Amino acid sequence: MIYLALLRGINVGGKNKIAMSELKEVFERAGMRAVTTYINSGNVIFESENMDEDELVTILEQAINQHFGLPINVLLRNYDQMKKVITSLPESWQNNKIIKSDVLFLWKEIDSRSILDQLKIKPTIDQVIYTEGALLWSVSKDHVTKTGLTKLIGTPIYKKMTIRNVNTTRKLFQLMDERGELND
Repeated sequence: MIYLALLRGINVGGKNKIAMSELKEVFERAGMRAVTTYINSGNVIFESENMDEDELVTILEQAINQHFGLPINVLLRNYDQMKKVITSLPESWQNNKIIKSDVLFLWKEIDSRSILDQLKIKPTIDQVIYTEGALLWSVSKDHVTKTGLTKLIGTPIYKKMTIRNVNTTRKLFQLMDERGELND
């Protein structure tokens, strides 16, 4: 099965520095196959068979902690889960000079439509969509300092998610999709 591992909180503001080439080696030593990283924010595409996702997360978090000495949280998404996120993402949402659009990938503990009730969404500024496994959030660049998303930072909920912009999310799915075609 094809997986995407999203590491939370690495290479941010000079903290938890991890080289992607070294991370790739850690995944390979942990038994993952066909490991590829994408950009420096902790995105790893790999293949693994015969393990459930919780087991994979435990193996990867332990391997990362053992090698780097960092307790990094790993969030996994398989191909079908990523496809669901991508198909829920409005095509018009971009990350460019006009609009800022992000995918907030959710850990199981907070993955519910009811999370919308816990957020400070500003209906005249924010566009927010819940889909299984993620929140999709978009705001005009003119209003980025007024978005409810800024109120999320530092909250307990924020610690149970990892964020990628929509351009990165689409590219990650494209890489997974190309790999899937190769395995068909």
